[in-house]
Amino acid sequence: MGDPAELTAARARALFRGGLDTATIGWASRHAQANLIAVPRSAAYDLLLFAQRNQQACPLLDVTDVGSPATVLAEGADLRTDLPAYLVWRDGEVVDRVTDATPYWREDMVGFLVGCSLTFELALMEAGVPIRHIEEGVTDPMYVTNRATRPAGALSGPLVVSMRPIPAHLVTTAVRITDRFPDVHGAPVHIGDPEALGVADLGRPDFGDPVTVGDDVPAFWACGVTTQAAVAASRLEFAVTHVPGRMFVTDVPHSTYMR
Repeated sequence: MGDPAELTAARARALFRGGLDTATIGWASRHAQANLIAVPRSAAYDLLLFAQRNQQACPLLDVTDVGSPATVLAEGADLRTDLPAYLVWRDGEVVDRVTDATPYWREDMVGFLVGCSLTFELALMEAGVPIRHIEEGVTDPMYVTNRATRPAGALSGPLVVSMRPIPAHLVTTAVRITDRFPDVHGAPVHIGDPEALGVADLGRPDFGDPVTVGDDVPAFWACGVTTQAAVAASRLEFAVTHVPGRMFVTDVPHSTYMR
């Protein structure tokens, strides 16, 4: 297989299509990654409006045609099979975890691909900003916050954030670089005291894995898993999503989203 970071996006997707279930952090590192949420057509307008009203957490990169598993972000890709793992939701609860969502993909499904902060991590590393979860070989930690999103139709819920510990002298650099990636969450929504976000213990993330913080400053970015929090909080009838940390690897160079 070689170094996952050096793989083409197409090769990475082929491995996932073949059943490889792994976190995509660092995979095909020069390509953008995306969150996936697919809902029935009856819920699609509410989700589109929810994303529009909460753009920093839910920056849309593509919306599929009804029933189609194809996306302009990757020629020939199939959103039902080309991610490492999926969650199946009914009435706001996870009822299955699968590596092939084809049996659950209804004819009325609409897929939404939402920007992911993993996309800007190569730019951070090239600027000398360490990425702790990559160093420790784990999935980035994500937390449900006490900040409410702006509701849209049947959808509402809390903001979810991802956290990266940043050395104090590099915080300004991290903010400057990520601010240039507005389509993949942009600059942090909060820096410093996690309790201001309602996060009591950084060692117990709601999604992903804990990382060593030490003397670094915790920085928090809006996260596309906010859509999953809305599915849960709103008890949405049906949805298929990616497993947090197991993203859709696109053919789009990460630099495309740099402004």
